[in-house]
Amino acid sequence: MPDRPFSTTRFPVAVDAALRDAGWQPGRWNIKQAEQWADTLREHVSPGGHRHAVFPAAIEAWAEFGTLLIAPPGPGRHTAPTTVRFDPLAGLHLARTLKDLGRALDTDVAPLGEEADARAVLAIDTEGRVYSLDHTGDWYLGPDLDQALGALVAGVLPARLSTS
Repeated sequence: MPDRPFSTTRFPVAVDAALRDAGWQPGRWNIKQAEQWADTLREHVSPGGHRHAVFPAAIEAWAEFGTLLIAPPGPGRHTAPTTVRFDPLAGLHLARTLKDLGRALDTDVAPLGEEADARAVLAIDTEGRVYSLDHTGDWYLGPDLDQALGALVAGVLPARLSTS
């Protein structure tokens, strides 16, 4: 008998296992922590006067996944999967960068966490789409957090955002 429950229908088995190993379970919801992060982000003003956007999709993601540290369960399909840490304060000092991305995408974007031991920042937009920003560019991880987690855990090559 396995020592962990079978996968929910929400996530593929590998993603479900990585999430459960990190402490996630269906129904996990820490709205108090999410609201604290929202307040901290709203109060932060960059030296250039930029402020973070805070909206329901971000708060819901923080409430369900906040504080989790997800380790990749094995080799990736296209790329080496990286560790994912859900903490929006990893993007605290990127208000201008996230505003610029949001302007390019015609939406608001909020920090979600980080991947690859702080080598990339994860972000979410008002529709729940997820992005990764690193020194090489901006990447689209999926139309929602569930699919983005699947891509990150499985090491699926993300689509690079372009200006064309």
